[in-house]
Amino acid sequence: MVFGQVVIGPPGSGKTTYCNGMSQFLSLVGRKVAVINLDPANDALPYECAINIEDLIKLSDVMSEHSLGPNGGLVYCMDYLEMNIDWLEEKLKPLIEDHYFLFDFPGQVELFSLHTNARNIINKLIKKLDLRLTAVHLVDAHLCCDPGKYVSALLLSLSTMLHLELPHINVLSKIDLIENYGNLGIVLVCSCLYFSKCFSCSCYSFSLLSAFNLDFYTDVQDLSYLQYHLDQDPRSAKYRKLTKELCDVIDDFSLVNFSTLDIQDKESVGNLVKLIDKSNGYIFSSIDSSAVEFSKIAAAPLDWDYYRTAAVQEKYMKDDEIVQ
Repeated sequence: MVFGQVVIGPPGSGKTTYCNGMSQFLSLVGRKVAVINLDPANDALPYECAINIEDLIKLSDVMSEHSLGPNGGLVYCMDYLEMNIDWLEEKLKPLIEDHYFLFDFPGQVELFSLHTNARNIINKLIKKLDLRLTAVHLVDAHLCCDPGKYVSALLLSLSTMLHLELPHINVLSKIDLIENYGNLGIVLVCSCLYFSKCFSCSCYSFSLLSAFNLDFYTDVQDLSYLQYHLDQDPRSAKYRKLTKELCDVIDDFSLVNFSTLDIQDKESVGNLVKLIDKSNGYIFSSIDSSAVEFSKIAAAPLDWDYYRTAAVQEKYMKDDEIVQ
């Protein structure tokens, strides 16, 4: 039985950096790791990959030969890999006995929310090679600083979860940089009517709404509070009804939550590994005991909630006073 991770997420969310850091961490704790690069646009790899899709097909060749742009070229490459899945299977077979897999996928979100090629590739590998995989979906933590972007990230995470149908963990990556783009939940409000027409106001009557704690975003708590803040912004007020419907969809499914990650912090990486190991069953792989023992481990709480929210907030976020 082979275990691994399917690393996905939008461009810039830190997938390649994650694979590099995660492979180093897992190697230090005694696991033999094989990183499989399935992103044909990633030609500057910081890690040593066991399998590289560029040995099969290159994005630059596809774009020049078929006159495609980057997005169309990536879809073509994934379709080509799906048709030549035997190539990937043959490359993986020598590594199955004793390796832990990290699959570094492209960042084009359509591949995991609309198209079926990436899902078909993963499902074929699971069935033929008996893999136990967890999807690790990275989302840049700074999106929490903008309510509209945060709702978009929730929708993307939900659609990806439903599309892939894998054990799934959503991760707020770059948590150490979360406040570089502003405080969480802070919304500028101005009563000036001209602000809705041009986004440069000279009346200086702005005020700052109070920020939410980090657990509001990781646990995806009542989005009606976030919707209230969105309604105060004249730029998004006209989309009030659409925003409400989207938030209702997310609340109705009640599937999305987030873990946090600072890839340079071994404690943060270690806590995430515990969660991944529980989701794909790795923690049970070395146990030869009764069903009772299995259930005890499955039901045992990980010392996680504190490290996922409170400890992270204490470490990376400032308790600034609200400015009026």
